[in-house]
Parts: sequence; C-alpha cells; structure tokens
Amino acid sequence: MSFPSEVRVYIGRMSQFTRVDWLVYVSWVGLMLGLVASTGGFLLVGHLHGVSFTAEAWLVPLGAALFTLSIAIDTVGHRTIYKEEISGAEGLVHGITIFCGITSCVLLTAAYNHPRGLWIPAMVLTVLSVVYSLVDEAFHWRRYVRQYSDRVEMWSHVGILLGHSVMMLGWWCWFFQGYGGVAETVRHLGAAP
Repeated sequence: MSFPSEVRVYIGRMSQFTRVDWLVYVSWVGLMLGLVASTGGFLLVGHLHGVSFTAEAWLVPLGAALFTLSIAIDTVGHRTIYKEEISGAEGLVHGITIFCGITSCVLLTAAYNHPRGLWIPAMVLTVLSVVYSLVDEAFHWRRYVRQYSDRVEMWSHVGILLGHSVMMLGWWCWFFQGYGGVAETVRHLGAAP
C-alpha cells in the first residue's frame, strides 16, 4: 500500500471514535491550535503595527503548527488501533510529557515578567518534556519493530519531535534575546506593559 493510502486509512479510523475519543481529540488538538493562534496572532499583531521580531520568535508558531498537525494525525491512532497498547506505561509517559510540555510553555511565558525566578523551572520542564518524548519514542520503535505500529504513526512522531523542538528552541532563543518586540506589541494590544 502506498504511503498516501496508509495516511487515508489511518485518518479514516476517526469513524471509530466514541464520544469520549472525540472529546479527548478535540480538547488536545484544540489546545495546540490555541497555542498556534495565540503565539502567531501575537506576532502578527506586532508585525502589523511595525514591530520587528527576530526569526527565532517566528519559529514558535511555525513549530507549534507542525507539532499540531502531527499530533492531529498521531492521536487518531492513539484513540483507535493503538488504544490498548498505549493504556499502560506508554500512556503514563504521554501524561508526563504533556504535563511537562504545557507547564514549560506557561512558565516560559510568565518568565517575561519574572525572568530570574521562572527561567530555571521552565528550562527543567522543557528538558524533561524532551527526555520523556524520547522515552515515548522507545515505546513506538519497539512496537514498530514488532510490527504493532505503522509508518504513519512513525512519521507523525518525526513531525511531533521536529515541531516541538523548533518551537521550544525558537522560544528559548527569543527569551534569551530579551523577548524583543513583546513590550511594543503588548502596548498595541492596549494592555499594561
């Protein structure tokens, strides 16, 4: 079977979703779409008001978009064909990865106002999210080698790792460069600096 056909079959499994599967899927993918919209929208508002951002700042919504597209595909398999396999240790790893990833983004955002107090926990959580993503990859490769996984799931994980890494590395570079353009954009949004 060709890879595009495999993708169609993989995504077609959404027809097997229960109400709970849809709730989990829409919540998870929706949360990540919110990250794309909020970071990209913030930069776009600034840009439209003449604010100049570094290239690294633009990598945040671009990486988030790739991450979101990849999890939108990957989660279909997680809620259907791989649901039983993932329900044990791998599910716990997913939960830890998601917790560390979301918390790192929240703290990195809050570090704009409190850089000295928040950058270290934000960095630790970022590193932990990457470490647990790699632990998750070990589960996926083990399943793939045993022929309990497919190319679509594996390629979606390449997109997940690439998108998350680009987003977070871009975000950290932007932070260490002093979050250039943020204060000006916040003023244009009518919020207090």
